[in-house]
Amino acid sequence: MSEELGNNFETLQLHAGAEPDPTTRSRAVPIYATTSYVFNDSAQGARLFGLKEFGNIYSRIMNPTVDVFEKRIAALEGGVAALAASSGQAAQFLAISTLAHAGDNIVSTSNLYGGTYNQFKVFFPRLGINTKFVNGDKPEDIAAAIDDKTKAVYLESIGNPKYNVPDLEAIAKVAHEKGVPVIVDNTFGAGGYFIRPIDHGADIVVHSATKWIGGHGTTIGGVVVDSGKFDWGKNAARFPQFHEPSEGYHGLKFYETFGNITFIIRARVEILRDLGSTLNPFAAQQLLLGLETLSLRAERHAQNALALARHLEKSPYVSWVSYPGLESHPYHETAKKYLKRGFGGVLSFGVKGGGAGSEVVDGFKLISNLANVGDAKTLAIHPWSTTHEQLSDDEKRASGVTEDLIRISVGIEHIDDIIADFEQSFKAAADATTKGEKKDIPADGNETLAAEGVLREDDYRTEKLVEFIPPLVKPPGHLLKRVPICIRTTPSQVSIALGVGDQPACVP
Repeated sequence: MSEELGNNFETLQLHAGAEPDPTTRSRAVPIYATTSYVFNDSAQGARLFGLKEFGNIYSRIMNPTVDVFEKRIAALEGGVAALAASSGQAAQFLAISTLAHAGDNIVSTSNLYGGTYNQFKVFFPRLGINTKFVNGDKPEDIAAAIDDKTKAVYLESIGNPKYNVPDLEAIAKVAHEKGVPVIVDNTFGAGGYFIRPIDHGADIVVHSATKWIGGHGTTIGGVVVDSGKFDWGKNAARFPQFHEPSEGYHGLKFYETFGNITFIIRARVEILRDLGSTLNPFAAQQLLLGLETLSLRAERHAQNALALARHLEKSPYVSWVSYPGLESHPYHETAKKYLKRGFGGVLSFGVKGGGAGSEVVDGFKLISNLANVGDAKTLAIHPWSTTHEQLSDDEKRASGVTEDLIRISVGIEHIDDIIADFEQSFKAAADATTKGEKKDIPADGNETLAAEGVLREDDYRTEKLVEFIPPLVKPPGHLLKRVPICIRTTPSQVSIALGVGDQPACVP
């Protein structure tokens, strides 16, 4: 049907993969809340189970509502077929475990979402699959890391949270020269709206559909898209699982039987079948609703993100801004090459002085402090202590996460209201800093200074320390409590008194 609809994203997001229900003529996609499907007869059941006929058997493997979602995503991304999963993490697991087995490896940039980095570093090695992390995304570095056991090169179309935009065409070229497919996480590409990696050499695309595809923070889901372009026949020695007889299907050979859709078929009928990380039809319907307005939302996300980035770049409260739409961003030229409809909906910045990040996030009134991106609402988070918390400090920095970094997923509210929330939070954080800042005390006279300090109780020591200037980034392992303090100086000593409850510290 997608051929009849043409190639316009705005039309495909509404119609691809769907026909009016043949029985009821329902125009909206029905929710098929069923576990299983009636066979015409036993012979048909045998054909379905033997992969000699396509059709519904059991909703762990496929479901008509989910099928529409898969076809629609495949059309939007320019692929031949797609496979939905219960989450983005499940989708990337399905993609990689279809290609790699124990003893194999993948090559990945280190500029990754923290959950992905942790899955690659910690979980896959338990299955015997190792990841060779490359610092950055230079094609020559990726090529140098590929060996005979490499089964995929893994990238993000827009890195999270560094917003690097890799040169996909150059990377695909060096990977294909070595007979290795390229997997691109296109979550930040908004379902193919900002970029279609398959058009630039990617072989497999994965998404966290939870984000821009769903778009409203209501549903968890993921999806894998097969380009149908990788030559599994030419690279049979690297991928014997597509050519050897399958024990689960009485000796069936996937490539011989399914040709260019070999990858996605094996992912469904072997990996998804046995893993069970299935997208349910209710979630699929929610994601389909999200898709219907994706282009409208993505356009506003990008407009607002660029406007906010430019505003923050001029703010006296901000030390740096990272957004690929800014001329100052190191990947701006590459972004212009690949991101033709906008530069994405997420940016990061650092608060001047480096210490007030959590104060700013905590001070937002319109903007929500939570772990998600791609929502219609504007969201903020401090990745160092949340999304990338499981990484070591060195791994965080290698991923592009610094301690002062605040990530903003820019929503579709009016840009003036978003900016106003930033300004009031900046001002509140600055006022709090000024209230508690250290004052120079003359060494040759008496002075009494009432101030606000921070009582810090170290988990590993018994003594309690008072800091004159309240730290605005709370280090892990400490309990912090704001308390009134009184500093009295004489030429020979400095004494400190703590207030109790609401009682002021400086009592005459």
